[in-house]
Amino acid sequence: MTACAIETTAEDDGVVRPTGFTITANGAYAARLAGAGEALYAERWTLDGPEPYAVPLPLDQPEDPDAQLVPLADGRVLIGRRVDGHRHTFSLLYPTGPGTGELPLGSVEAAHLTLLPPSPDGICAYAMCVGADTTTIWLVAGGAFGPEQVAEVKGRCTGGVWLDRTGRMLALDRRLGDGPVKAVAVDLERGGEVTPLLQITEESDDRLLMADPDSGLLLIRSDAPSPGHERLGWGVLGSLLPVRFPECLRLDDAAVTPFAVQPGQVLMPETCSVALRIDAAAGSWIGMWSPSGRRMHQLAAPAGWVAGAGLWTPEGVLRLPYAADTAVGGTVCGLVNLEVPPEPEPVVLEALAPLDPRVGRPPGSPSGPRICRPVPLQQAPLADRKAAD
Repeated sequence: MTACAIETTAEDDGVVRPTGFTITANGAYAARLAGAGEALYAERWTLDGPEPYAVPLPLDQPEDPDAQLVPLADGRVLIGRRVDGHRHTFSLLYPTGPGTGELPLGSVEAAHLTLLPPSPDGICAYAMCVGADTTTIWLVAGGAFGPEQVAEVKGRCTGGVWLDRTGRMLALDRRLGDGPVKAVAVDLERGGEVTPLLQITEESDDRLLMADPDSGLLLIRSDAPSPGHERLGWGVLGSLLPVRFPECLRLDDAAVTPFAVQPGQVLMPETCSVALRIDAAAGSWIGMWSPSGRRMHQLAAPAGWVAGAGLWTPEGVLRLPYAADTAVGGTVCGLVNLEVPPEPEPVVLEALAPLDPRVGRPPGSPSGPRICRPVPLQQAPLADRKAAD
């Protein structure tokens, strides 16, 4: 299957955050808050069987609307709850016959805490706590003795994208003081050692939205090509080629957000299919695009689609979850399979000349839109490096 997919919203700062539906990295399970009004409960979906099905995980008390869920690869669901204002508790939920079992894991004291997307190893779960000028990362499930702080990063961080298949390298979008936002890589096995990841220009806000470890494809949001107006672009981890900002991903009256990348395209980022959520006044629908394609294909969303959630198979089939709540409190769920419409003809990416660092475009090229390079992308942070502040 593919990496995690999350129902998302874009906040005022342009950062995409999880809001309700999360899929494990291997695509086997998903979790969300179900129910209505004040009668909310955790619900686990099984996605890798012959037919998807949902299992309710209610407890004696309903869940708060701000409870956060992360499914694990063994079918249990981590739930994080805020209690007493600045304390967050964590438990594992699992079905036990007709009831729900709960295994308390401990708590973390923090004003603001966000569960990160499911770890690629399927065992661990992490949370991010953002303070006034420091961000801490906590291992809240999968440890030996309850929640454990594993990293401290200078600055205020948002986002959260896994860069490898082991759950060691985590990308965060960091702001130092009043400076711009820059994506950095955090090594969780080296105490939170930080290395630069995106530095398109000195002044630009450069955020990482998604990454595919197989191909190295990165989906980026930055205002480098048009200061003050963020654009969706793509690059390759470890590449010397510049980030590209395709015009086909820019819609005047709609927001375009990637939510799933096709896995299994080893060292072939141009061939990866990307699923995009398109939001406009008329509603939400689906976009399909790949770096080697000429255009973004737009398709209607299936009825009941859990907006912003989905996963690709390595063969290039996009699977979109849908749900319909029944009158008796259960959920009818399923997956709709979509395939990428064929391109009229193959497109070959032209070779790029070296950039003139003074003007941000190839020597001798005419004036026009800037071609922006993520300078440290060639510094793939998977080797030993000196920590950055």
